[in-house]
Amino acid sequence: MDIKVIRKYPSIDCVIGELYVDNKLECYTLEDIERPLKIKGLTAIPRGFYEVVINYSLRFKKPLPLLLNVPNFDGVRIHSGNTSADTEGCILVGKIKRASSIEQSRTAFKALFSKLEAATKKEKIILEVTGI
Repeated sequence: MDIKVIRKYPSIDCVIGELYVDNKLECYTLEDIERPLKIKGLTAIPRGFYEVVINYSLRFKKPLPLLLNVPNFDGVRIHSGNTSADTEGCILVGKIKRASSIEQSRTAFKALFSKLEAATKKEKIILEVTGI
C-alpha cells in the first residue's frame, strides 16, 4: 500500500496537508511546521519515504500506525487530533480542513486505520511525505 502526504497549507504553527491512499484522497493531515533545525515537539518530520507498521503504543494504550526509521525522531505515529497542540512530530488526520486545524479526526482515523490493518496482512505500507 502506498500512502502519500502532501503538505499544502502552511500556517503560523502547523501545516495542513492531504493524505492519499493508493492515489485516492483519503483525508487531511495536520503536522508541526517544517524547520531547518529540529525543535523537540515543534517540528515536522523530514520529507521522505517511511515504512509504516502497526504496533501497540504505550502512550495511547492501543495499537497505532508507527513510522519506522525517521531521522532524529522516535515514536512518530499517525493518530487523531485537531491542532498543533495534539502533535509532537506525529501526523494527525481529519475529514475537514480549517486554516490551522482539522476536524472529524476520529472518523478519519477509524477509516484510515481499517485500511492500514487490512494492508498489513498482505503487503508493506510505504508512506511518502512531500510538499508543494
